[in-house]
Amino acid sequence: MDLVPALQEPLKKVLGPATAKVMAEHLGLHTVGDLLHHYPRRYEERGQLTHLADLPMDEHVTVVAQVADARLHTFASSKAPRGKGQRLEVTITDGSGRLQLVFFGNGVHKPHKELLPGTRAMFAGKVSVFNRRLQLAHPAYELLRGDTEGEESVESWAGALIPLYPATAKLESWKLAKAIQTVLPSAREAVDPLPDSLREGRGLVSLPEALLKIHRPHTKADIEDARARLKWDEAFVLQVALARRRHAETQLPAVPRKPGPDGLLSAFDDRLPFTLTDGQQRVSREIFDDLATDHPMHRLLQGEVGSGKTMVALRAMLAVVDAGGQAVMLAPTEVLAQQHHRSVVEMMGELAEGGMLGGAEHATKVVLLTGSMGAAARRHALLDLATGEAGIVIGTHALIEDKVQFHDLGLVVVDEQHRFGVEQRDALRGKGKQPPHLLVMTATPIPRTVAMTVFGDLETSVLDQLPAGRSPIASHVVPAADKPHFLARAWERVREEVSGGHQAYVVCPRIGDEDDDPKKKAAQRPSPEDDAEKRPPLAVLDVAEQLAKGPLQGLRVEVLHGRMQPDDKDAVMRRFAAGETDVLVATTVIEVGVNVPNATAMVIMDADRFGVSQLHQLRGRVGRGSAPGLCLLVSEMPEASAARQRLNAVASTRDGFELSRIDLEQRREGDVLGQAQSGARTSLRVLAVIEDEEIIAEARQEAAAVVAADPELTGLPGLRTALEALLDEEREQYLEKG
Repeated sequence: MDLVPALQEPLKKVLGPATAKVMAEHLGLHTVGDLLHHYPRRYEERGQLTHLADLPMDEHVTVVAQVADARLHTFASSKAPRGKGQRLEVTITDGSGRLQLVFFGNGVHKPHKELLPGTRAMFAGKVSVFNRRLQLAHPAYELLRGDTEGEESVESWAGALIPLYPATAKLESWKLAKAIQTVLPSAREAVDPLPDSLREGRGLVSLPEALLKIHRPHTKADIEDARARLKWDEAFVLQVALARRRHAETQLPAVPRKPGPDGLLSAFDDRLPFTLTDGQQRVSREIFDDLATDHPMHRLLQGEVGSGKTMVALRAMLAVVDAGGQAVMLAPTEVLAQQHHRSVVEMMGELAEGGMLGGAEHATKVVLLTGSMGAAARRHALLDLATGEAGIVIGTHALIEDKVQFHDLGLVVVDEQHRFGVEQRDALRGKGKQPPHLLVMTATPIPRTVAMTVFGDLETSVLDQLPAGRSPIASHVVPAADKPHFLARAWERVREEVSGGHQAYVVCPRIGDEDDDPKKKAAQRPSPEDDAEKRPPLAVLDVAEQLAKGPLQGLRVEVLHGRMQPDDKDAVMRRFAAGETDVLVATTVIEVGVNVPNATAMVIMDADRFGVSQLHQLRGRVGRGSAPGLCLLVSEMPEASAARQRLNAVASTRDGFELSRIDLEQRREGDVLGQAQSGARTSLRVLAVIEDEEIIAEARQEAAAVVAADPELTGLPGLRTALEALLDEEREQYLEKG
């Protein structure tokens, strides 16, 4: 929100080229405005010291503490053979713990003079362990002198509260603090993006005041005021950007698609062997209402694994075909496109045999289009699309190619949104004579606030009840390193399921035919503490071979992974679906949408290598029939590790929304908001997507009202400027990718 020339001033001019270069390279800060929006991570009170007892290993920390004692030792070394080597050991304390500082060689003279017992200072360095004690080697430090000593006193920084900034080894927190002191007077010129009525109505301080208070608070109340205000800025400006996108979409024309009373949809509903759940009926109504309007629908349909999203999407597609249009479903992988095609044709029966002998009266054609189809089949499919013969088209991004022409595209259904960029979405929408309606489906449950932040340009529908007849899934963690006999028991359980007439999946993180030497791969990883982390992840090809020769000998074991030829993949899936294979050893290609009701058990190897939501997705592949499901999460990570806690969370709840909250709390918001967000200049600095749910919800309402009243924001120049700063190119892309 770099708003005024004063705030757009390059840091080079204000702080000098050397400092500016470090700030640009390490923190992504380029202008005075950027630096003013680099907020303290926390604050130290002068009377209070950092908890030395809780310092994290291997992290760069800033601590405020008092020198307890300092001792200079001499020793002999190769560089100083006559016992002239010098080592200064300083012990600092904060009342909760002690920490050793060490300085060597010529570096001992200055600290030896300055760090006398009783002296207080800020120390910054990387925490390491030496002789089983925590230490900082050669830390940078800044003395905190009494108030009488003029410029350098703590007062000149921040009164009683010392701000500690997100810093780097190249730029300590106090150097950042001094740089911010230099530019702080410019904060008075910041133009406020919030409309006055909103700011006053919510009792928020002005932006200049918030910037002054966050960098130089005198009391904790100052910090609270500043954070409350800055959170609103972030939430509101982002929501205005999304509200303007929604508003722009409503200005586009679309053909209303209302199904006829006795058409394809009615015929399909009459054939259904079960009744739709209340949730499916409610969401279908929301979709049909949107389809009937003359501007394009933009809806996100999120539902638990197995909540019947495909059924809801299919009914929407049939409604559009009834109204004379075509509907297309875009799937992220060929395996999934083929699977959707099979299940849609099965569900529709003779209604999918349009133009064929034996087809029903209202039937249409359901066509599959993927990149690996033979030339003749592809030509045939393209012709059916162009003439309108095919009412429903299912395919991969091959559908986006220039050659593909539709007769009258009315609805685009995108399965698993997070795998499609907006360019692909738009390319497909560009194939309609007027913009088609859009339905985006995801089985990754998204907490409400993330949906409002990431998918804020889409209206959201949620399917949260499972269809009748779905079975419970029991999940257990198998600690392979601590209790190897548990793993042996896991393979026995798989054999028991198979002997009961069922099938099983075994999922591995890697394929195993990579050219890369796993040793090299392991060497590139940062130095983890645990051996379980150091070895390369288990691979499909190796595990399948070991199982077939060992614990699952005699069972029919097959492999499935993304680098197989499409025809081979399809053949493997068909054999598994037909019950001709007992155990399918696969990568995450089975994560989304694969539906084999007879598969009741899943063993996930190296489960700690997968994210929480991904494990939940994978688990949803079992328990799809009438028999109960079993999911075993195998891990070699130690009991106390964060990875094991994650797995325990997955094992203990089936609620995807609860798991997505856990996932979010464990990762940073930056990961959730996509790649553009993960740089140093993430637009969310003080707003926490999970904790600040109320602010985000209120900001969304306020933003919608402001945009409805003044879409161009002509009366709010400050807000317009803030938006431009937010929507530089990378932001634009991030918002669009969702």
